Amino acid sequence: MIIGIPKEVKIAESRVALLPSACAQLVAAGHEVIVQHNAGILSGYSDDEFITAGCTIKNAIADIYESAELVVKVKEPQPEEYDLIQSKHVLFGYLHLAAAGDLEQVLLDSGAVAIAFEDVTDAAGGLPLLKPMSVIAGKLAAQYASVLLHKNNGGRGILIDGMDTVEGAVVTVLGYGSAGEAAATYLERLGAKITVIDKVKDKLEQAKALGELVAAVEATADNIEQAVCASDVVIGAVLVPGARAPVIVKKAWVASMPKGAVIVDIAVDQGGCIETTKATTYDEPTYIAEGVVHFAVQNIPAAVPRTASQVLSHAVLPSVIKIADSKWQYDKHLVAGLCIQDGERK
Repeated sequence: MIIGIPKEVKIAESRVALLPSACAQLVAAGHEVIVQHNAGILSGYSDDEFITAGCTIKNAIADIYESAELVVKVKEPQPEEYDLIQSKHVLFGYLHLAAAGDLEQVLLDSGAVAIAFEDVTDAAGGLPLLKPMSVIAGKLAAQYASVLLHKNNGGRGILIDGMDTVEGAVVTVLGYGSAGEAAATYLERLGAKITVIDKVKDKLEQAKALGELVAAVEATADNIEQAVCASDVVIGAVLVPGARAPVIVKKAWVASMPKGAVIVDIAVDQGGCIETTKATTYDEPTYIAEGVVHFAVQNIPAAVPRTASQVLSHAVLPSVIKIADSKWQYDKHLVAGLCIQDGERK
């Protein structure tokens, strides 16, 4: 099969879906891999490294789509790519169709097969291609929140871990999946006072085990309102696989937060879980709404592209091999990620 790796065109998206080492395995298995010029450069991988791995370099993104049967990319196709998608393609990447605007209809009209990284499952019922990026996003959410609290960034002027005689920031983490756990773990180590909110009792028990600074409460409207209104930082990490994130924080509650508080909505990829959320990019990552600093970048892990690309490539390669070998239809875990086929939503 001819596998194409285009250079990402989403604003400030610096990752590459497959490393040269992964491409070398595909070439050794008899597949042809074509890579767009400088697709890996921002992640620290040169064209020469892809060439050494046996790949062919093409200059234009149109050449990648025209030649490839399987297109492997990180983020969902952008409007400038829509006309390049053809019925012969299997598109494999993070698609987030619940929050992707016109993309779903474009894919339906194209006749292509679309398989979403974020919906592929494993034997344990987990989301193995989403998890590594969620963990990175959770860690980065904690880092950005701590910096956005600085007065020069519009924040309250609070040191997130406090001092010996001064308490650290009050933080609410909404959702204790991979991203929420990573954020809470990071912030607990810094010394923030954290409330974790989730529907699942086992997850609440896991959160409590992080340390004395962590409280965990059930996800009721009253508990969410009380925690949010008292917080210096709110991190939204709610996930409903394959669906739009539920909006669980009302605008009025955001307005009741301290002025200069910070919201980081990791769930923005799926539409966001906070009513005041609107998607941003790394060109303009923040805005102020109701007196609160909001960070809602849709591709948070792109800030650390080398680390993220290394982890992502390792995670997706086994699935790419199955798709390239035309065996994905017999793998229930890959079929779980199937979004579009034969002009129909799956």
